[in-house]
Amino acid sequence: MTPNLDIPFRGIVEQSLAGMYVIQDEVFQYVNATFAAMLGYTPDEMTGMHLRHAVYPEMQAETIANFHRRVSGEVPSIRYTTIGWHRNREPVYLEVHGSSVIYRGRPAVVGVGVNITEQLQQQNELRQSRERLRELAAYINTAREEQRARIARELHDVLGGMLTSIKLDIQRISRRSDDAEIKAIVGDLLQLTQDSIDTVRSISEDLRPGGLDHLGLRSALEAELQRFSARTEIACELLADGFDAQLSPARATAVYRICQEALTNIARHAGADEACVSLQAAQWPRQPLQLQIEDNGCGLSGAANDEDSAPPRTGFGLAGMRERVAALQGQLQLDSAATGGLRIQVTLPAERVA
Repeated sequence: MTPNLDIPFRGIVEQSLAGMYVIQDEVFQYVNATFAAMLGYTPDEMTGMHLRHAVYPEMQAETIANFHRRVSGEVPSIRYTTIGWHRNREPVYLEVHGSSVIYRGRPAVVGVGVNITEQLQQQNELRQSRERLRELAAYINTAREEQRARIARELHDVLGGMLTSIKLDIQRISRRSDDAEIKAIVGDLLQLTQDSIDTVRSISEDLRPGGLDHLGLRSALEAELQRFSARTEIACELLADGFDAQLSPARATAVYRICQEALTNIARHAGADEACVSLQAAQWPRQPLQLQIEDNGCGLSGAANDEDSAPPRTGFGLAGMRERVAALQGQLQLDSAATGGLRIQVTLPAERVA
């Protein structure tokens, strides 16, 4: 134990911005004004007070046990967080660091206490703010997908139906006319109408792929990879053998959109000629879903997981992916693939089983 503490330090201690105290026999023998004020007392009021009266009821047993561990020599010094008991019966969160000493010839504990209540409140408010932002992002994504689905249905059912009717009318005109000039004009109109029908179908599919709702995630991804490969001449492979997980609409849509955004990023920035999407959910919904997209392009330079230092190919597309993953409380990581390109790994937590 350290030498006798008696009190040439008193003047310095009483001016300290940190709370300081001496406890002996579970009773406060000395507190400075800062520590007393933390609990709503004066130093005179706290001197002679039993330790239990300064500690929140639920923390009394632990705090007193820690006191005896120090004075017994089991541990000479302990630093921990406890909850003080303000005189107005409100909790005060304290970080305390106490050491065993000899005070007036007998074992005691001298300690420093810091009020961290405001700090913890700020941390809690920050967590709540992040949770609200996560909920808002999830709401926005859901609303966006619902709007896309509504527009896709209107395009397919209404505009698509109108164009099909126009096409049938043009065909009827063609059958009733033998004039070569009219037939040529009608032929051009038929081609223009068919192109319009194809465009509407393509826009509708981009807005909300029908396969995602009717055939499931795996089939929708297969179709998306085929379209992407045909459009970009980048060879694509889907590794999803045995994948039959029944995902909630929110998760299925998120995985599909993440793949879309990753593929767009590959086409724009990677300089790749191969891409691979892997999907695993062996024990879904009890175990996480694993999604991996990688290419053989230019890859990453610098810190893989640092958005601020990441190269341009991980800009807005990555932000959208992170937003979707965060909305489902998942994780997204970037690193270099074995082929030298970029690998995106997404883990979505297990869904609750009713």
